[in-house]
Amino acid sequence: MSGKAIRALSGVALAVVCAAAAGGPATAHGAGRSALQRDADAIRDAGATGVQVRDGHGRVATSGVADLETGRPVSPHGYFRIGSTNKTLVATVVLQLVSEQKLTLDDPVETWLPGLIRGNGNDGRNITVRHLLQHTSGISDANWPAMDTEEQYLALRYTARTPEETVALAMAAEPESAPGAEWHYSNTGYVVLGLLIERVTGNAWHEEVDARVLGPAGMHHTVWPGDSPGLPRPHAEGYTRFAEGGPLVNTTELIDADASGGYLSTTADLNRFLRALFDGTLLDDAGLAAMRQTMPMDDEVTQLWPDARYGLGIFSRSLPCGGRVWIPSGDQLGYSTRTAVTEDGRRSVVVSVTTQQHDSFDSALAQERAVTRLIDNALCGDTGD
Repeated sequence: MSGKAIRALSGVALAVVCAAAAGGPATAHGAGRSALQRDADAIRDAGATGVQVRDGHGRVATSGVADLETGRPVSPHGYFRIGSTNKTLVATVVLQLVSEQKLTLDDPVETWLPGLIRGNGNDGRNITVRHLLQHTSGISDANWPAMDTEEQYLALRYTARTPEETVALAMAAEPESAPGAEWHYSNTGYVVLGLLIERVTGNAWHEEVDARVLGPAGMHHTVWPGDSPGLPRPHAEGYTRFAEGGPLVNTTELIDADASGGYLSTTADLNRFLRALFDGTLLDDAGLAAMRQTMPMDDEVTQLWPDARYGLGIFSRSLPCGGRVWIPSGDQLGYSTRTAVTEDGRRSVVVSVTTQQHDSFDSALAQERAVTRLIDNALCGDTGD
């Protein structure tokens, strides 16, 4: 199976967390530490090298090892790459700027970044801020440098690109669709949003995230790495299996810190973010309502997750116990981050898995099914509220 097809599970579908693919609803039960531990062990048994879990009540579980060479245990306080969870941080900043009337969701990109989106049918005059947030801009990731093999990873892991270089790669490809016509996941679209934040505020996008999101939410262990390829300690090593029957490759080191997916964080900090996002700390009622205006996704995704929808920087799906769960999650080589929060913001859970299964769809799906079961059990069980 192609790397692109597998990443439909652990890339585009990173935040949907396999509700429909999980083979039926999970059984609701108590989600105390023992249940978290059992479900974390099930993720390990599905092929993950290391797992750490924390729910919104501070209960934690770890499983597997942090390092295959030394066998050291996984720390419940370990740092990891949050991947596209980054997009929800960026979307939050943009929606704050909208609430402050510094821009609108219907502003064309051309208004703020003249001439940036041009060529091969791409036109920033027809793409709005809402389109970028919603993945309906049509901007293609077709020329995004691939790291589908160990050789490609080793060749590209220390390569740094400017946002402008990333956008230029996208402009060399035709758009996936007309703006607003269809949902197509676009990392490049969020790189553009990073540039837009800088133009509107005069500050780098990550400086605005630090001031507007991390500080107010109390996320003191969430860091932007810039061009540093490593992670703070403690952290588990990240591993990727690129080929069926191939080895788990240590893919911990990587330079990839643009606005589409750059931050490093912890399970405790991401739980703080989930609560702050839904309790009014970060967004006013209008901003949160705009974020939660969802739309269906493309056929490739809905074949696996029929009721999954996308808002502005965040996924949503139904829970087996009723209601919907909101999911700002993400993937980087070696790291899968799965976060989930209920609509009332009262229950949340964060799962960090330090293994990417790119060798086959079945192995990736098995890991995702185990994560889904943990999330559904944690959010649907008796959490002691």
